[in-house]
Amino acid sequence: NTLYATQCDANKPLNLTAKELEQFLGIVLYMSLFGLPATRLFWCSFSRVAQVADTLPLTRWEAIKRFLHFNDNNAQPGREEGNFDELYKIRPLITHLISKMNAIPMSEKLSVNEQMVPFKGLSRLKQYLPMKPRKWGYKVMVLAGSDGIPHNFEVYTGKVLQPPELADVGASGNVVLRLAQPVPKHKNYKLYFDNWFCGVQLQLQLAHQGIQCLGTICSNRLPGSNMISDAELRRSGRGSFQEKTACVGDVNFHAVKWYYNRSVTLLSDYVGAHPVTEVERWDRSRKMVVQVPCPAVVREYNRHMGGVDLLDSLIALYRTKVRSKKWYHRMVFHFLDMTVVTAWLLYRWDCDASDMLKEEQIRLYSFKSYIAQSLCKCRKNLERKRGCPSGGISSEYQEKRRRQGPTAPIPLPDVHLDGTSHWAKKRGDAGDQDARALQKSSAGNVMSTSASQLPATAS
Repeated sequence: NTLYATQCDANKPLNLTAKELEQFLGIVLYMSLFGLPATRLFWCSFSRVAQVADTLPLTRWEAIKRFLHFNDNNAQPGREEGNFDELYKIRPLITHLISKMNAIPMSEKLSVNEQMVPFKGLSRLKQYLPMKPRKWGYKVMVLAGSDGIPHNFEVYTGKVLQPPELADVGASGNVVLRLAQPVPKHKNYKLYFDNWFCGVQLQLQLAHQGIQCLGTICSNRLPGSNMISDAELRRSGRGSFQEKTACVGDVNFHAVKWYYNRSVTLLSDYVGAHPVTEVERWDRSRKMVVQVPCPAVVREYNRHMGGVDLLDSLIALYRTKVRSKKWYHRMVFHFLDMTVVTAWLLYRWDCDASDMLKEEQIRLYSFKSYIAQSLCKCRKNLERKRGCPSGGISSEYQEKRRRQGPTAPIPLPDVHLDGTSHWAKKRGDAGDQDARALQKSSAGNVMSTSASQLPATAS
């Protein structure tokens, strides 16, 4: 931040300290909890939030936000050099977060899915996904456990060169191979993904690494398969399915096509259709709950695929919505929210391991407020600093009186804002001097006249 401020104007250095940066981040967390439509409202007199306004002045907070930077712009390679990084401005932050997430102990069930960071500003990285609830924004590929804890992520920036040590299985499959690098090999970890990623070659490569996988798959990605048509499966009724098995190399694959409201095909190398269980579903035509046959592969997929969706839902509860013209600010605030949610999920994991009751565990709102309070107040001097007050006329008057001593009282609002009888009086000119001299001479004549009218005293 200080380097970028000096590069912008050497005469106005930011002089940012670590404590002020912590207070800035704490204020950002408070803003995500209170959710006012504009950041300046936190300092306004009619909507003032003491936890924010008493921590940093508005001008200082906006200055820190303006110069919020994570890399040196002068060292950035040009686009013509061929090694340009679209995420250069926040690359150190991304590298640090990925290293910390890789160190988190992984659960056996992992999933890979897309995550949208809402954003509609001008940016080359902005994507449009019509099937997502948030259709505009940055696309992030996330590897997370079934409990929602993220372990790796990758921001979509367009075409990416696959590392030479990894196989090339297509653009979507390469994403899974890159994200699955920190997963322990040959430990029977299980990976779940949807039909955008899934393919036979991807599952074959993961099987050679000792990672079992399961995912929905498009029919055109199953070469040589003669699965039953959707119409025939629909005529068989809800819960009908067909299973095909094949051996590719030394890996056995199970392909299961199941019909409920529409047909879906799943591919796995460790689980098939059996055992088949009954699940309760609502029948709209009969208006009652009915029992529907459900293959084991469908039940396994539905149970463990929602890790990234769980993480998204928790972030969306108290999302930071600080407006900015810099495209990377939205990414930074999203990573801040993701970090807080990850810490809360780890806290919940520890509470469950110690058999703590759900009612005694801290909610996400309180957990986030405690972090914000610690960043704003822990080892900080919150004495009001010199600068532009943010509490209106009364606070301006108190601040001025504290600095300069007693001052003239401020008129009431209905008096000093009425717009009348506030003309300035001229003093010290020749006309005023003549008038004062005439007033003194008149007063002398009155005194002499009154003295001559007094009765004479006895001698």
